[in-house]
Amino acid sequence: MEVLAETQAIAGVSGKERVIEVTYPSIAATGLGRLIGTICFSIPLKVGGVPLSCLLFGLPLAPLGALIYLSQKVLGDRYILTNKSVEIRKSIGSNLVGRVELSSLADITVSVLGGQEFSRAGNLQLRDSKGSILATLNGVVWPERLKSAILEARQARVSNDAAFAQIQARK
Repeated sequence: MEVLAETQAIAGVSGKERVIEVTYPSIAATGLGRLIGTICFSIPLKVGGVPLSCLLFGLPLAPLGALIYLSQKVLGDRYILTNKSVEIRKSIGSNLVGRVELSSLADITVSVLGGQEFSRAGNLQLRDSKGSILATLNGVVWPERLKSAILEARQARVSNDAAFAQIQARK
């Protein structure tokens, strides 16, 4: 059986939309999740490198944290980075909540709300060239890492679009 490769104007570059990464928000995306984070960081004294408040309140708050986590997986959102856009979709199913084309994205700001630092999470605000917020990704774990991945995908998209335009202009 012979497998034919897809013809591409630029080697390794496809015009099709491909998923790069799927990320789910942490419990720090919710008010209750941030409250748990605030409580677990409320006493700065450390015992064996662990905040005393985590030792005192961690176990009693664990069932609430687990409930929030499960509800996020069922009722929450997921963030999908593709080679063309950033999408916000419902966790279950494929209902599109929001979409930002990478070509319209100019900057991403990271903000960490009180209680999110416990989960090492933050919010990503996707902005256009005028500084307007196109979408907000709430409660992203390691937000600087995702910001970097989105900006790299954006740069690749802009470069590919420019290369395709140049090829089309030659015809």
